[in-house]
Amino acid sequence: MSALPPLVEPAAELTKEEVARYSRHLIIPDVGVTGQKRLKNAKVLVIGAGGLGSPALLYLAAAGVGTLGIVDFDVVDESNLQRQVIHGQSDVGKLKAASAQESIADVNPFVKVHLHTDRLDSSNALEIFEQYDLIVDGTDNFATRYLVNDAAVLLGKPYVWGSIFRFEGQVSVFWEDAPNGKGLNYRDLYPEPPPPGMVPSCAEGGVLGVLCASIGSIMVTEAIKLITGIGEPLLGRLISYDALEMKYREVKIRKDPDTPKITELIDYEAFCGVVSDEAASAASGSTITPAELKAKFDSGENFALIDVREPHEYEIVNIKGATLIPKDRILSGEALSELPQDKPIVLHCKSGARSAEALAALHAAGFKDATHLGGGVLAWAKQIDPSLPTY
Repeated sequence: MSALPPLVEPAAELTKEEVARYSRHLIIPDVGVTGQKRLKNAKVLVIGAGGLGSPALLYLAAAGVGTLGIVDFDVVDESNLQRQVIHGQSDVGKLKAASAQESIADVNPFVKVHLHTDRLDSSNALEIFEQYDLIVDGTDNFATRYLVNDAAVLLGKPYVWGSIFRFEGQVSVFWEDAPNGKGLNYRDLYPEPPPPGMVPSCAEGGVLGVLCASIGSIMVTEAIKLITGIGEPLLGRLISYDALEMKYREVKIRKDPDTPKITELIDYEAFCGVVSDEAASAASGSTITPAELKAKFDSGENFALIDVREPHEYEIVNIKGATLIPKDRILSGEALSELPQDKPIVLHCKSGARSAEALAALHAAGFKDATHLGGGVLAWAKQIDPSLPTY
């Protein structure tokens, strides 16, 4: 597929200061003054000022995109700084959107920035998206990805999608209403979300910080190509990058005739089932608080505390007295014989989702009085033992 028509009309003019600032763009024949004027006139919404949003926002601003919107309701945390380069140490505790806005003003004072600091959901997505030409999706969960896709489809807007995990990343462009009849959307690639608990998040599985720069810069390249109408966009192609092998692979995506037509926004948390029905049902009535777990320790109660995280997580931080049995060994059934039959079992993980899945498996195997720690080791560290590190 060759270049698509430019997405944005050129602005009326570039000032003398802008010509000086963007001179290295202006002398590229394919971009030139007209391309730079299109960038100046463009309105781009970036969803998430985190791992992917950080490099994306910095490079979109540096490139001269005239208006940037930032969707993020979160605050800067110390664990973000390993990859979220738009924020610094002095920004810890600050709203990510506000911190990003300050960095953008420093990079390019000619860029207008609009902040959207409410959580993006079905009630506000269309209203926010309507104000922009193009969406850059740097979200890290399936519920928001499907929401972004469906809202973009309903409004006929293109969006650049990226995702990262450990040492690998993916990028593509989705645009249901693309002018060449080759339009497709995220549901043509992923018709259904994966089962809950199947795909770990970056918070559970980690991500190499610099991977965000590799994937974020590809996303911005695609945005610039769409705005200016140059090059061959990643519409209908998915690029997969493996940093350890230093290899890029390309996968063709085609319109799936079985993809249902999107007619409205739905409840995406329910659609993606953050935890499975079995886990939610097991956790209901079988969840204890950190204070209740501490009371068990203090009273000398005879119980088994089982940590269902991975060994490398246990090394980072653990609750004294816990035995490590990773979740997958419980779900497969191989670890059931290692569990005590003669005393109550309490499971815990990092934040409570994995231990709920393991709890459902234990209940099904006959360990009816097993419970799990709501909020996991993070809640324990926050409420009971602040000397413990969090991750």
